[in-house]
Amino acid sequence: MSDGTLVPRLTRAQFLKSVSLAAVGLALPGVVGAAHAAEVTILETGSSLLYPLFNLWVDGFGKVDPSVRITTQSTGSGTGIAQAIAGIAQIGASDAYMAGPQVKKNPSMMNIPLAISAQNVIYNLPGLNDKNLNLTGPVLAGIYSGKITMWNDKAIAGINPGVDLPAKKILPIHRTDGSGDTFIFTQFLTKSTPEWASSVAYGTTVSWPSVQGGIGAIGNPGMVQTTTQNPYSISYVGVSFLAQIQKAGLGVAMLGNKAGKFVLPNPQTISAAASGLIDATPADQRISLIFADGDLAYPIINYEYAIVDQKQPNAALAKAIKTLLDWAIDPNGGSTGDYMSKVHFVALPDKIRAQSKARIATISS
Repeated sequence: MSDGTLVPRLTRAQFLKSVSLAAVGLALPGVVGAAHAAEVTILETGSSLLYPLFNLWVDGFGKVDPSVRITTQSTGSGTGIAQAIAGIAQIGASDAYMAGPQVKKNPSMMNIPLAISAQNVIYNLPGLNDKNLNLTGPVLAGIYSGKITMWNDKAIAGINPGVDLPAKKILPIHRTDGSGDTFIFTQFLTKSTPEWASSVAYGTTVSWPSVQGGIGAIGNPGMVQTTTQNPYSISYVGVSFLAQIQKAGLGVAMLGNKAGKFVLPNPQTISAAASGLIDATPADQRISLIFADGDLAYPIINYEYAIVDQKQPNAALAKAIKTLLDWAIDPNGGSTGDYMSKVHFVALPDKIRAQSKARIATISS
């Protein structure tokens, strides 16, 4: 199993050469004005699921420390990890933790949870988008492997009694970019469906089975748009895009969890899923929260990670990154309900927040 991430061959020296002195907080006398001498620039790139929250954080943190300029890019988790490793970005945002081989090859890179998120499975079923259909991991694996091709298939009808399902072909939509959403969706299929585990498995990119009518899309915005444009389609989209899903009038599935209960993602079901795995979170914080135990547990949740190099090129940049990340996980800072509720995330539990804070403190030059 591989997470499919490709790392650009760009050295840190090449990166530093391409960054302006102002961006790393240095100034040349007579060249850079005193007003800009202390300014530090941080590039955050990666997860389109985390992107809406980071944009909220940019505005909020700007009031805390206006000397730090933050640029955000929604490029997909795979790119976020790769660009953080390469030194192109100071923070790689990812729904997926780094794969074992990546960690071994890049021992100074850290995976630091900032919040807990979840994923919606959405669909465009004319006349049924106002209903929360029941779906399970095995049914979704059947759809994405091409074994379940019709909406009125007995496997879907059997878990949706009384629903008049159409005799229409299902159009499964998947991400074509390196995606943490793909990582957690395929982890759900892997953990719930042995046949999927032994064939496709999981990763930020996977070899999707060839399915007639299957469609590729880029980013969470692309998934919502493609689902909207294609009646009888189905896709997976991060919860931070719920407003766009609702505006488009798309349906959201209730997913079967490990206990056999059908649940929607909300603060209660996300917290219920996370609660049993808090103590299992290892020192390096790389853990799957998928398909957790519990009647209320929503089956597709995850830590949202900042992928950060423990060793930064200078003290000013290290301090700025530490201050930003500390503020982001602070229950009186970036993790207040005002931020979390807007993207339907859940703040880190106290134990994990303390774990993340301790790791943030190790960032240095």
